[in-house]
Amino acid sequence: MLKQRILTSAVLAPLAMLLVFYTPLALFSFIAAAIVLLGAWEWSAFMGLSCAKKRGGFVALMAAVLLSLHWHWPITSLWQAGKLQADANYVFTLAFAWWLVATFLVFKYPSKAKAWNEGMIMRAVAGLLTLVPLWLALNVLRSAEYQQAQQYGSTLIMVVLGIVWSADIGAYFAGKNFGKHKLMPNVSPNKTIEGLVGGVITAVLFVVIFCYFAQVEQKLWPVYGAITIVIALFSAIGDLLESMFKREVGLKDSGACLPGHGGILDRIDSLTAAAPIFALCYAWTVTL
Repeated sequence: MLKQRILTSAVLAPLAMLLVFYTPLALFSFIAAAIVLLGAWEWSAFMGLSCAKKRGGFVALMAAVLLSLHWHWPITSLWQAGKLQADANYVFTLAFAWWLVATFLVFKYPSKAKAWNEGMIMRAVAGLLTLVPLWLALNVLRSAEYQQAQQYGSTLIMVVLGIVWSADIGAYFAGKNFGKHKLMPNVSPNKTIEGLVGGVITAVLFVVIFCYFAQVEQKLWPVYGAITIVIALFSAIGDLLESMFKREVGLKDSGACLPGHGGILDRIDSLTAAAPIFALCYAWTVTL
């Protein structure tokens, strides 16, 4: 298993770098959409769908939503005069509200599971609210300041990925060495409060180091540190939300397309929460 994880990561890492830094904007948007659609296929299993035709129906619904948004917000027109289009901000505000609701559902699992697990519609809506803002966030970040510096947006994406990865690594080592108090035993028995705290601290350290090398004004470091804490906490909720849905339908992994890692959702679960909130915070920052 470890060998498979290492080999898969060795392939995925350079592919991710190529996608983020060297893919033209339009192609980047479509590849991001393809990743989200793969995630939608796996999410359809969370809805209790086993028939390929019905699962394909949910993927088609997701594709229709993404296509509509692409028509309304082409990636090249998301930013106007240095500001994000106002109605795109509404999507991220909705996403933030959804992640607040998701936090409540995770904390109250399994007592509040009936609020969403008795019908496909609620779980389908949850899938749309989880995956669609991710696609839009990646487009918003990638296209930021594109005319002035084509790789500026790529750096933004790498920052949010760095927050997610550092939080994940910090949580693993802190939980393994100091973990004593279970975080959400009904959702994910192996996660601990100590692991969560370690992950948040590691994410903040990553951002501070980035600010140092990027020569960010020191007076802004506390602000970015505070934002990082919020993003790292919500990235943990993204992970826990997927664990909750998998537990409800009896799945260990969301899929099997990534040997040693599981499915697409198993790799991007934290990012589904972190990226939209990061994009929202960034858009507010540049607007002020």
